Amino acid sequence: MNIPGDKNIDPKCEDSENKFDFSVMSYNILSQDLLEDNSHLYRHCRRPVLHWSFRFPNILKEIKHFDADVLCLQEVQEDHYGTEIRPHLESLGYHCEYKMRTGRKPDGCAICFKHSKFSLLSVNPVEFYRPDIPLLDRDNIGLVLLLQPKIPCAVPPAVCVANTHLLYNPRRGDIKLTQLAMLLAEISSVAHRKDGSFCPIVLCGDFNSVPGSPLYSFIKEGKLNYEGLAIGKVSGQEQSSRGQRILSIPIWPPNLGISQNCVYEVQQVPRVEKTDNDKTQVQLEKTEVQVTAEKLSSNLQHHFSLSSVYSHYFPDTGIPEVTTCHSRSAITVDYIFYSAEKEDVAGHPGAEVALAGGLKLLARLSLLTEQDLWTVNGLPNENNSSDHLPLLAQFRLQL
Repeated sequence: MNIPGDKNIDPKCEDSENKFDFSVMSYNILSQDLLEDNSHLYRHCRRPVLHWSFRFPNILKEIKHFDADVLCLQEVQEDHYGTEIRPHLESLGYHCEYKMRTGRKPDGCAICFKHSKFSLLSVNPVEFYRPDIPLLDRDNIGLVLLLQPKIPCAVPPAVCVANTHLLYNPRRGDIKLTQLAMLLAEISSVAHRKDGSFCPIVLCGDFNSVPGSPLYSFIKEGKLNYEGLAIGKVSGQEQSSRGQRILSIPIWPPNLGISQNCVYEVQQVPRVEKTDNDKTQVQLEKTEVQVTAEKLSSNLQHHFSLSSVYSHYFPDTGIPEVTTCHSRSAITVDYIFYSAEKEDVAGHPGAEVALAGGLKLLARLSLLTEQDLWTVNGLPNENNSSDHLPLLAQFRLQL
């Protein structure tokens, strides 16, 4: 805080003393290997626009044009990341963190941020594959960063930025919800402050779920009663009769160590090697197992008050926005969620407790309708080189 009459105030502080503005882009850039493995989705495209040598310069041009302070990228192919994507982004002033999918999958998620705007406090990758849990046999991942805004004269709250690409399979809503719970538990651990509140959160990604679906509603409303819900209805991607098995209660087994409130039940302790005193090791293992003492409830909850940057429908017409468009479908599956300011979440019980300083949405990049996209032959095309559109938001953090 400036002291009235203090002659030594740095003039740079005047604008920055009570606010910090920053922009975030979320973009599924379409891994080349996945494009080639799913060529049936791109039958509408002219062949030359599908080559990586054509696509990457276009994607880089978009990133340069929008000039976001934070990039959350999905489907970042590992070999391209190492040889082209990371070097180019570093030359533009970004620091890059990357998490590859597990198994033999060729791609992963990256979070890149401008050195000039943030310093890095922690990097927290999340692997959704768990060899000890049959349900979790897919190789999706998440990445959670804690960033410190760079402001000359204040110590602002850190900002937690998370990025993920959830399982695609429309019939496996049980896996999607469990992956989401694992990501939320990590965010809760990373964003938690000593006073019990959370620092502001920005949650980006390809959630393979449509607006209004149970998974989407759970993120926004902080609660979901999934009793009687069919696993094929969780994401709302398709309305077929497949995936009609009802979600089990609980969805995931106790040994995952995550409660129905989407927080870690056991202190996350590093694995220790066996010592001369085996007792220590045995006690640790016992602690890991004792996580079942919770009555079987079909209610999921999380403790964040998250709003979506986008409204998903054009206000004048009610026509849906789309974030992805190819030969098979044109829907919204990509999102930027954020911790809204108190006034933006009025009426949400507990919001006052959870938020010590939310984010104000200043601006967003407009999306398009399916009809708009087919006028330029869908996605990818000559100018837009992914089958997804970039999402972009500008936020203000009040200090």
